[in-house]
Amino acid sequence: MNKTDLVKKIAEGAGISQADAKKALDATIAAVKDALAKDDKVALVGFGTFSVAERPAHEGINPATKQKIQIPAKKVAKFKAGAELADALK
Repeated sequence: MNKTDLVKKIAEGAGISQADAKKALDATIAAVKDALAKDDKVALVGFGTFSVAERPAHEGINPATKQKIQIPAKKVAKFKAGAELADALK
């Protein structure tokens, strides 16, 4: 499912226009991004939790040249499914 399909599903489920559903989805995504940029967690009960994890710097290998390279530390988005979502997938 891509974003267009998701917007259609939201519009059908909520009984709103696709334009309004797209605005709502875009606002939701922006709110999650803003919260994660501030190192906050976003917990959606029954769905899951978005959080920020830090990956430490480490040494890797360039597969093309087999040379060792230093990979810098970085922050990554992390998602943990909630119990209801996990149960729905069983």
